Order: sequence, then structure tokens, then C-alpha cells
Amino acid sequence: MSAQVITPVQQQQVIGATTATLQQASELLGRSFAPIPVHFNLSGRAAGMYRVKQHEREIRYNPYLFFKYFDDNLANTVPHEVAHYVIDCCHGFKNVRPHGAEWQALMLTLGVEPTVTCRYDMSDIPQRRQRRIEYHCGCRAHQLSTIRHNRVQRGEARYHCKMCRNAVVLKPV
Repeated sequence: MSAQVITPVQQQQVIGATTATLQQASELLGRSFAPIPVHFNLSGRAAGMYRVKQHEREIRYNPYLFFKYFDDNLANTVPHEVAHYVIDCCHGFKNVRPHGAEWQALMLTLGVEPTVTCRYDMSDIPQRRQRRIEYHCGCRAHQLSTIRHNRVQRGEARYHCKMCRNAVVLKPV
């Protein structure tokens, strides 16, 4: 059996819950927040994601996980992602930790436990698998994801071993 996604009616419920949670945050904090676009195009292990891409904010939800765990996602994932958006608007993401004290306090103010990850059975959920590339440090081999490998190749990042603290470098061919 292939994985199923939420229906258009359920999508409207999620959008409505997102809007209602944003309104609740506005009332609790005494300031207004612009509506945020909601998309159902997230795949993989995450139920939701708040992101800023090219200065545009959006919330993305995983339609497979919402189908399978609709009520739990409505109660937890929606406020989780709205809280990220509100904290970004209030403090800027560069000034606070993603799941830091400000985010946790807002989650509690919204009446939701500030949990970071969900524990769902993912056996029938489509997931993207990343290739791993072998890197080395002074003491061992490390498997970097293609995303991290590409960041290193573009000069955007350097990664270090937690054990020996040396930089990890691409294994010579």
C-alpha cells in the first residue's frame, strides 16, 4: 500500500489551525503578525518546517505524516512551527536558538509542551535518503551527508571531529 496524504478538507483545517494559532500568539503578545503561506510539500522525517527562503517566510507541513497522525500534528506540530515564525518576527533567528528559551516560553504560553521532535512510526512514509561521503580527521573516518559535503566543497562550512577536534577532510582518492 502506498502512503496517503491529507485531503484538501484536512489541509484547510491545518491552514485554519495555523491561522488560529498565529492569532492566539498575536493576542498573547499584544502585537500582530502577518499571515504566513502554508504548503504541504515537506517530505522525510519532519512533520513540519518553518523556513525563510530568499527573504520569504513559509511553513511547510508533511502531508504523509499529517495523514497518519492528523490530531497529534494539529495539536503539536502546528503550534511548533507557528512559534518558530513568531520568534523569528520578534527576535530574528540569528539572535536566538531555534528551540531556545524564547521559543520554549512561547510554546508554554500557547499551552503546548515545547517538544522538539516527534516519535512516529515512519515505516510507510516516503523518505529521501542522502548519500554519505567519507571524510577523515586525525583519529577516525566520518560520514558526511551530501548537503554537508557540498557546503565544504563550496567553502561555506568546515566540520571538526568532536574527539580530536581536527578538521575533517575529504578522503584522498
